[in-house]
This record gives sequence, structure tokens and C-alpha cells, in this order.
Amino acid sequence: MVEGRFTIVNRTQLTDRIVDLWIDCPALAAEAQPGQFVMLGAPGFFLRRPISICQIDRTGGFLRLVFEIKGEGTRALAALDINMSVQLLGPLGRGFTLPEGGRTVLIGGGIGTPPMLSLAMALPDTTAILGFRTAAAVILKEEFDAACGEVLLCTDDGSAGERGFVTDLLRPLLETAKPDRVCACGPIPMLRGIAELTRAAGVPAELSLEERMACGVGACRGCGIAMLDDSGRRVIGRVCKDGPVFPSDRIFL
Repeated sequence: MVEGRFTIVNRTQLTDRIVDLWIDCPALAAEAQPGQFVMLGAPGFFLRRPISICQIDRTGGFLRLVFEIKGEGTRALAALDINMSVQLLGPLGRGFTLPEGGRTVLIGGGIGTPPMLSLAMALPDTTAILGFRTAAAVILKEEFDAACGEVLLCTDDGSAGERGFVTDLLRPLLETAKPDRVCACGPIPMLRGIAELTRAAGVPAELSLEERMACGVGACRGCGIAMLDDSGRRVIGRVCKDGPVFPSDRIFL
């Protein structure tokens, strides 16, 4: 785990509410794994904001962070620009398992899409399912096209890709060309639906949860979730420390 101030080397506004930052932080990039996150210090705010790692460039020493403006803290982060510095703590949390073989279906819903890109770039055989509200909200499609063998797109209103939800596209894949695993990040209702489908199909799944966090290291216990521990007992875990990535059969959504 590394803490310090690091320089923003690129900034892009992907949509009216989604910001894309590249940060020069070799020490963090060397340690980071797909599915982990960092705590990003917003100017003028005491508490840092948890931001999932979107892309890891170990050669250049850069991390890519893509986040949505949701409140005053993320609005302050969005106001940062190239050559400005930002305080980072990370990499934090439990990331995705990186298997040596097999086919993985990656699913991203809305702002849950960015953390799936680093996983797509780390695995050799992937199909991505990306879901958004509307065509104007679609992000990172070209990057997934380059990283994955197949990319399936859907929107709630049908303005891009198929009309419907990611579960509508996952269901036939589980029935006709069952993958070895499914990994997903997005809103809880989406993750709940994925957990139900994969459980019925007998396919293991890992789910990355998005949660408000105060400390990011498990000290404040403000991001509790009901889960099963290693002995099978139901306990209250911590999304920041025990996750954010969990086996779907270990958590209660």
C-alpha cells in the first residue's frame, strides 16, 4: 500500500458526468490488481473518495481512474486538471481472481463498467456485456472492443445495442455456451440478478460491490455487508477490506 501525492498527466470528460484521469504513480501501478481501488483526496474535503481502478499501465507507471460526479467531493475531484497533484492511498481491497485458463464473461453496468476494463486486459479469453441507461451514457466501448473477443452492448431504452438489461444478454450465454466464470460490477439489483442466473447455471461468479467508504482500510466498519466467513458462519464483513470483490455465494445482496 502506497500513500502520497501524484501528478495528473491526462484528463478527459467522457460524458457530462463522467471524468477520466490518468495519474503518474509508478509505485501504485506496480502493486495494483484488477478489481482493487484507491482512496482519492478531494481538495477541501477531509474524507477521501473511493475510486475503482480502471486501467493499469505498469510499463509507464500510470493508473487510470474513471468516476462519476455524484456529490460535492467528486465534483471537486472533477475540477482537477493536467499537471495538478492529487492525494492517493492504495491499492486497496481484494481484487478479481486471475485464472490461468478458461473463458470469462465480464459484465459492467453503468459506472460499474470501468473496473472491468483492467480485468479484460489481464485475461486472454473474454466476452464483455456492457449495460447503460442510454446511448449518451456509453463509455469505454472501444477499449473493450480491443481487449475482448466479443462485446455485447445493451441500453435500457434501446438507443445503443440491444434493448434491455445485462441479464437478458447473459441468460442465453449461460444456456448455449456456458463460460467458466462470470465477473461483474454494477448496481445491486443487477448483481443480484447475475448471482441468481449463475447459481442456477452452476457457473461461479465474482461480484464487485460499489459502496460508500470513509477510511477504505477496514477501520471504521462503515461499509458492512452480510457474508459467510471461511467457516461458513454468517458475519458482517467489510466491503473495503474483505472485498470489494466477493464470490457470489459468500455474500447476501
